Order: sequence, then structure tokens, then C-alpha cells
Amino acid sequence: MAESTRLVDLVQRELDRFLADHHDRLQAISPDLDPFIEFSRALLSGGKRFRALFCYWGWQAVTGYDEFDPLAEPSEHPDLNTAVKASAALELFHAAALVHDDIMDNSDTRRGMPSAHRRFESLHAGAEWQGNGRHFGQSGALLLGDLLLGWSDELLDDGLRSLRSSDAAHSARAEFTRMRAEVTAGQYLDMLEEVSWRHGDDADSLERTRRVIVYKSAKYTVEAPLAIGGSLGGASLAQFAALRDFGLPLGVAYQLRDDVLGVFGDEHITGKPSGDDLREGKHTTLIAIARRRLPSPARRLLDELLGDPSLDQHQIEMLQTTIRDSGALADVEHLIADHVSEAVAALDGAPLSTAATREFRRLADSVASRES
Repeated sequence: MAESTRLVDLVQRELDRFLADHHDRLQAISPDLDPFIEFSRALLSGGKRFRALFCYWGWQAVTGYDEFDPLAEPSEHPDLNTAVKASAALELFHAAALVHDDIMDNSDTRRGMPSAHRRFESLHAGAEWQGNGRHFGQSGALLLGDLLLGWSDELLDDGLRSLRSSDAAHSARAEFTRMRAEVTAGQYLDMLEEVSWRHGDDADSLERTRRVIVYKSAKYTVEAPLAIGGSLGGASLAQFAALRDFGLPLGVAYQLRDDVLGVFGDEHITGKPSGDDLREGKHTTLIAIARRRLPSPARRLLDELLGDPSLDQHQIEMLQTTIRDSGALADVEHLIADHVSEAVAALDGAPLSTAATREFRRLADSVASRES
């Protein structure tokens, strides 16, 4: 636990250093670019750091540093320096994905604060500039997301330069590149499912929602960071297999929990309005199961209301009750528990360090029981 806490501190320090350096570069172009740094700092100042943690522990799991000093400075250990920078690069990548995701979902908030496109829109309104403020907000956020995406590559490459093994560096870069392609594909599949599920075959709705889960979230939240960390440490084939066998089912559990929170979460904890996924029309596994279980009249009502951005609190609560009473919520809770159990079982006898295995079990519990 102390080592994870230390890692989070080191990642935040690396992000702060990186943004300070790039603030100077942007200032040299124009002070008008300050919002890029200001909004980036706001977005990167919080979060659970799951991707950073899984990257670091993936590295630790295969290097076997059970006696590693958690208070060591990265400069004292070149490979630790690389692991910290790769972990921070994943947080930059995640921030980019959040910015783009909020544009596509037309989300007003992120972590209890205005989303990036709303921040740019407010900038436009406050200065009383010409043109359409909404368009300016979305365009500014799109550019911010692209910038964060490029910065994640830059920070990763900076870290890989100090890695002593060129093979390990090449492997980590390949895993990062694969992750980027997969999450982009998954994001499109999620967007496609949102608009096309009414025209799809109900018989394969669960398979479609699972594919979205795997590629939009599960791989890039848990499996890919573990694989990137493992690559940095020169993982063997057996170690890669163990990391993936643990990571994929845990990543699925993570997204299933996210789907539950998107419908039933407490907005004071999640930072997003309760029932937001219902207003956005997210056709998740939770919704797919509910539609299978509901009688025709209730299913038609769900279909009619799902995706209506004007849903009021009474309608949200009615839909929540309908979904809960259908048994879909209980089914998804069982799925989460089953996937976490599958992930934890993969650690038994795995060729991974004792410290990492212990931390993986703790992180698995955090993923399953999180409230935001």
C-alpha cells in the first residue's frame, strides 16, 4: 500500500513537471494558449490512477523487486524512472480519452467539474467573442484532447530512452500503440451501439455490449497498462500470460461497475449526474439484460425513454426502479463478482512477484467495490 501511495505521488510530480515545462513552451508561442495548461492541470489533478498503478505493478511483478525501497527517487534507479514516466504517460492518454469521450457524450461535467468543452465554451461566453460558443467549446476541447494524446507519446518516449533494454523498450512501445488503436476502435463501437441497437438483433446484444466493454475500457484500463509495465521489465511469455489472464477479466469487471454507476451512482461521489447513461442512451450490458428480462410493455417504455436528454429526476428514478426490479442489476453484480474471482484466481501460482500479487488482490477489491 505504501508503495502504491508513493507511486501516485511520483506520477503526480512527473505530470506537474511535464506540464510546467510545456507551459513555458506554449507561453513562448502565445499567452492565449494558457487554457490548454490550465484545463490539463484540472483534469490531471485527480482520479484513481488505476492505469498508472497497473503499469507500475506490471513492471514490479516481473522484475521481482520485493525488497525495493518505495521511498527511492526515480533518478536513483533508471528503470524505475522509466516505469514512472510510462505510468504518467498513461494518465495523459486517459485524460485525452476523457476529453474526447465527453465531447461525444455531450457531458457537462467530469469529476464534479465542468468538462473540457464546457470550459472552452465558458471562456468564449465570458469574453463575449463572436461566433458560436458551443462550436468553439467543442473545437477547443478536440484540440486539447489531441494535444494530450501527443504528449502521452512524448512522455512515454522520454521514459523509454532511459530503459537499459532496447527489446523491452520496443515491446512497451508496441503495447502502447496496440492499446491506442484498440480503445479508438472500442470508442467507435460504443458510439455505434448507442445509435444502432434498436435495429440490431436482440439475440446478440450481450455479445455486442461485451465487445464494447473489452475494447473501449477493459483492455486499456487494466490489461494494456499491465502489459506495458510487464514489457518494461522484460516479462517472459508465462509472465505476460499471467498478467493478461488477471487483467482482462478485471478490466471487464471495472467497466461493468462503471455501467452500474452510470445508472445508479451518487452524483456527489461520481461527479456526474445520477442516471446520466440513461439520458445519453448508453446501451450497456445492464440495459441489454434488463430488456431481455422485462415484459413487453415495460421494455417498450424503457426503449422509448432511453436516450432522451430531457429526462427529469422522476423519470430517472422510475427507470432505475424498472431496471432494478427486472433483476438486471443483481445479474450484473453477479457478473462483476465472477469476473473479479476469475482475475484473482489467475494469480494463484502465477510467476509474478509476491509484492505485486498482494497488491493485485487489493486493487481487484478496489475495482469491484468502487463508488466513482
